[in-house]
Amino acid sequence: MKTWVKPIEQLGACSYALVWAEKFDSLDEAWAKCGRGDWMLWLTGRLFDKQGSPEHKALVFAACQCARLALPYVSQGEERPRLAIEAAEAWTRGEATLAEVRKAAHVVDAMAHAAYAAHTVVAMAHTTDVVDAMAHKAYVARLKQCATIVRRYFPKPPNTTKEAN
Repeated sequence: MKTWVKPIEQLGACSYALVWAEKFDSLDEAWAKCGRGDWMLWLTGRLFDKQGSPEHKALVFAACQCARLALPYVSQGEERPRLAIEAAEAWTRGEATLAEVRKAAHVVDAMAHAAYAAHTVVAMAHTTDVVDAMAHKAYVARLKQCATIVRRYFPKPPNTTKEAN
């Protein structure tokens, strides 16, 4: 395993990310080419975990921008996901408390579990290759959009020499 990948492994990165990372000579190179915003958010979150720090607030704000990509798929008239995102964004600006953010997040978390269950049922009903390919293509496109968003707030990767949580 490449030396620069070892700290990421020690943080608990998934095996898929580790195999992918081995293709690059440095974290900087991998960061610049990564198309997985979820991996980038994960790594940044593991290293900028001091709640309320400027880096942590930037991470939360970037995650909110990624979450906004899902809003077009929310049922018309359902405002709770948008309100939860807005509450978290307000917290990053010092305009809301963590209690307000948590309250909004709990509602959305319950919705997410229900949505996941519904997605699983739909996926089982539509197991054709065409539907799977279309869904995968859309998923990959959203991950790439998230990667672009993360790089907007974190042009360089976080320093992996910090200790894990």
